[in-house]
Amino acid sequence: MKRILTYGTFDLLHIGHINLLKRAKALGDYLIVALSTDDFNAIKGKKAYHSYEERKTLLESVRFVDLVIPENNWEQKVTDVKKYEVDVFVMGDDWLGKFDFLKEHCEVVYLPRTEGISTTKIKNDLGS
Repeated sequence: MKRILTYGTFDLLHIGHINLLKRAKALGDYLIVALSTDDFNAIKGKKAYHSYEERKTLLESVRFVDLVIPENNWEQKVTDVKKYEVDVFVMGDDWLGKFDFLKEHCEVVYLPRTEGISTTKIKNDLGS
C-alpha cells in the first residue's frame, strides 16, 4: 500500500482543496491529511473560520481522505512520515522547496495550485 501525506488548515473547504486532495490520492492508495489545530494556527498567526473539529469532520467526509491527524507544530513532519510509513509527501507548489528535507525519508511532490481560488480570496470577496 502506497501512503500519501499532506498538511494544511483546510478552512472554508473549496474546489482548490478538493483538487489537491484528489490529485494527492491519485499518487497512491491511502491519503493522510495532517490538519492544523486551532492552537497551531494561532502560533502561525492564522484564524480559521471553522474550528479544528469542524474542519476535521468536513475532511473526513471527502472520499479521497482516509485519515485525518492533528498538526500541532512545524517539527512533526519527519515523525509523522516515519510513524505512518509515508511513501509520498504532497504540498501545493506555493511551498516549493520548503519540504525538500523530507526527501531522505520519502518522495516529495509539489502539486500546482488551482488558479483563481484560495481561502484568502474567498474571505476577501465576502468582505467586500
